[in-house]
Amino acid sequence: VLLWLSKSFLAPQLLLNPITIFCQQNKVAKRKKEPGDNKIKPANKRIKPKVSRVKERVSIDGISKVQSIMIQVLDTGRIRRVPDTIILSAGWGLELRCRGNRIGWSHPHYQEAFEDSRLRISQHDKYSQLILVNTTAADTGNFSCWGLLCDGSECSEDDTKKGSTYIFFTERDELFVPSANYFEVVYLRPDEPGIIPCRASSPLAEVTLHRELPAEKIFVNGTQISYDVKRGFIIHQPSPEDKGVFYCRATLEGVLQSSIKYQLLYVEVPSGPPTTTIMASSTRVQYGDNLHVLCKVLGEPEVQVDFSWLYPGQQDERPIDIQDSWRLINHGIGYTTRLSQSIISVEDFETIDTGNYICTANNLRGATTVAVSVNFS
Repeated sequence: VLLWLSKSFLAPQLLLNPITIFCQQNKVAKRKKEPGDNKIKPANKRIKPKVSRVKERVSIDGISKVQSIMIQVLDTGRIRRVPDTIILSAGWGLELRCRGNRIGWSHPHYQEAFEDSRLRISQHDKYSQLILVNTTAADTGNFSCWGLLCDGSECSEDDTKKGSTYIFFTERDELFVPSANYFEVVYLRPDEPGIIPCRASSPLAEVTLHRELPAEKIFVNGTQISYDVKRGFIIHQPSPEDKGVFYCRATLEGVLQSSIKYQLLYVEVPSGPPTTTIMASSTRVQYGDNLHVLCKVLGEPEVQVDFSWLYPGQQDERPIDIQDSWRLINHGIGYTTRLSQSIISVEDFETIDTGNYICTANNLRGATTVAVSVNFS
């Protein structure tokens, strides 16, 4: 029977399509199981991409380190996070808010110097508000805020909660941010960049630097000298050759303007605590003579120095006279220094006046103490 079937029925189909049957057998052939094949996967579960745990912690830490708390309230009532730079036409109002129940603010010193009534800062329950009206090009500058951490009456800045933006208030007739002075002195030092602060009120203005004598336009190559519209011209490695009188020019949409003039003085003395010396009119004094002790500091022209004294007879309230003074010294070779001095004078020298005269000179960068001993001759 099988032989008959193969001849009468199966044989023609095998002859017609022998390979087809073989391929169909391959399609249903079972592959070797791999580890994990028996696990049941949920049909609708989304598979999250694998992320390195280390990288994830870094990104989270980066976000939590500094939290921006500043927003801008627009005229329409909408709010937005402030960008790094905002450009507004002069005359427009400004409203900034910073989240927090205790907030500190910083804004262009022009408004603070004149106790400007156009500026109002108020603290609310959940935010602090800064409002500035009738704006001008002089308001151009950096606006920033920060959270305050307070313990009683003492407060410190919260470094994790800050906000900042630089705002240009553009005026067609004021291409430079106005200055309260007609002439400014800029001190150049060998150990730090010098800045000629001719800031433009519009980031679109083209600004150039010029020397008054000899009259010339200064080549700005971006290496030795560069321009930052938010700071001014930056002299990266000042030298005595950079001294002189300079000014800036700005052009925008056919308008040409010049800035105030800047006197650049080179300072040979590096930044640091005051370099102090002390000298007595005599270290051997006769009874009844007068004594003068001089304490002096040679330093940076704009850095103020404060003096304090310890002297014999101080606890007994011995009458003495102390005179402080300072003056600028032009060395005639391209740099200027400031001579600050304090003189203590003792009349009718007596036994109570013998001993050590101690002078301490203080500036913003530190203090230096010197002493001299005075006795009877």
